[in-house]
Amino acid sequence: MGIIRLENIRLYAYHGCLEEEGKIGSDYRVDVKTKANLKTAAQTDSLRDTVDYVHLHQIVKVEMAIRSKLLETVAQRIINRMLAELPIKKVVVKISKINPPIGGDVRSVSVSLKRTRKK
Repeated sequence: MGIIRLENIRLYAYHGCLEEEGKIGSDYRVDVKTKANLKTAAQTDSLRDTVDYVHLHQIVKVEMAIRSKLLETVAQRIINRMLAELPIKKVVVKISKINPPIGGDVRSVSVSLKRTRKK
């Protein structure tokens, strides 16, 4: 078993319950951690035997571009696609909204979801 991480994916998106958030958008940070069997890839040096992190990144970009009220919804969509499209055993997705509009001095608010593939 091995781990592939994508850290600090920076995106601009339009998530949130407030109407203004859908119009002006916000900066986001996404972190992904996957667990997969990387033993074969370590021996073959072949992309087809591993989890392609370009594919992981593309899933994040596509799903973050679809407006949702809740970050939980976006994180779950990302997880669902990763498990459906890639040979991973476990995935953790953390989405952070930078400078959220909550009436206070807060650097970010984050949601983290994880899921393990059922056997």
